[in-house]
Amino acid sequence: MNIAIKDVVPWQVGLFEGCCGVGDFALGVCHRRRLLNFPPSCGRKYKSLRHDKKLTIKDIAAAAGVSAATVSLVLNGKGEISSVTRARVLEAVASLNYVPRVAKSGSAAAATLRFLKIAKHGHTVNRDHSVFISDYIDGMSSEASRRSYKLEIASFEGQPISAVAETIAGAPISGVIVLGTELTEEDIVLIQGLGVPTVFIDTFHPIVDANFVDMNNEDAVHKVLARFQEQGFERIGFVTSHVDTTNFRLRREAFFSNVDRLGITIDPADILSVESTYEGSYLDTRRLLSDGLKLARCYFCTNDIIAYGFIRALREHGVSIPGDVSIIGFDNLPQSATMNPSLTTIEVSKRKIGYLAVAILDEIINAGEPQPPVKILVGAELVLRDSHDAGNSNGTATLLRSGSVADQLISSSSARKA
Repeated sequence: MNIAIKDVVPWQVGLFEGCCGVGDFALGVCHRRRLLNFPPSCGRKYKSLRHDKKLTIKDIAAAAGVSAATVSLVLNGKGEISSVTRARVLEAVASLNYVPRVAKSGSAAAATLRFLKIAKHGHTVNRDHSVFISDYIDGMSSEASRRSYKLEIASFEGQPISAVAETIAGAPISGVIVLGTELTEEDIVLIQGLGVPTVFIDTFHPIVDANFVDMNNEDAVHKVLARFQEQGFERIGFVTSHVDTTNFRLRREAFFSNVDRLGITIDPADILSVESTYEGSYLDTRRLLSDGLKLARCYFCTNDIIAYGFIRALREHGVSIPGDVSIIGFDNLPQSATMNPSLTTIEVSKRKIGYLAVAILDEIINAGEPQPPVKILVGAELVLRDSHDAGNSNGTATLLRSGSVADQLISSSSARKA
């Protein structure tokens, strides 16, 4: 596996090569379920080792408190290593900016794809959503390796899009995959106009001439509302956010189009708007409750992070979940399965989005002539847990699946579930 880090913010990115196809990747430290960014002033034990000498796996082993053999297994994606140990090793790798030696080869260097992790304001691209980045990279790195590309990761926080675009123009890369979560339509047009083969993920604009791979928000929200309707709930609420992201907007639109489709009557008082962070959602919900909010019988939350803060405030206010209020989230973050009560939520395969993006990019790069834009929506699964149904309280999860809309450029073999 050929993976590299573009050291845009040196303390913010970690690096290793030889990881397993859809397994583990260090970005900060990103181990599927974690993204830990340690600035130089953080005071962690790794700091003193960072610049003293050329690092070896023995140094990583010492910092992580494991054997050198364990470090080697983690970096090469081998062995039965526990998730806790693997995360500790990757934390040390990233915090020390350790770069493993690449084996020499007589073959030509692989073409390079660059993934741009862009956080314009950080309301949604942040530590709370680190698993998104990990899973996207898992999918991209697997497919990039299969197609003989080297994957390079660049991270940008709070920088103007014009500055991000300058790093692409003239860069020795074959194509770009852009995390578009916090980008506006104007940002996308700017990057697309550079003439470098580009695919945007985690955003979607139907009339913009660009390539997109995103989740099918319309279909996913339909599943949520249909489930509430099947349970006989007559008063259905929606917890949205005033933070401006495309997927938030698409879910709002999907909510209202689907209540019309299903013949559901919505009271405007049951549409709540909160901050998109965990703490912000909690504080905004607590304020609404203090102001005398009359709760609906069930709520669809725009994402899991908002749901976590919403549930925390409700429980502090003496509200039983799901006895008094049923809740469904969106994202299926790891904590959703382990919290009490476990959260019913929407799951969309981020790994699938990642490797579909690489597959599209490869088609564009190797096409003999300009290609029309490709726009793919990946379908969802409704993961049934405890938070939405008092009768389903055994902690088990059930999946209700929906289809995906995929362009014919992607073969069925490439579209297997990651």
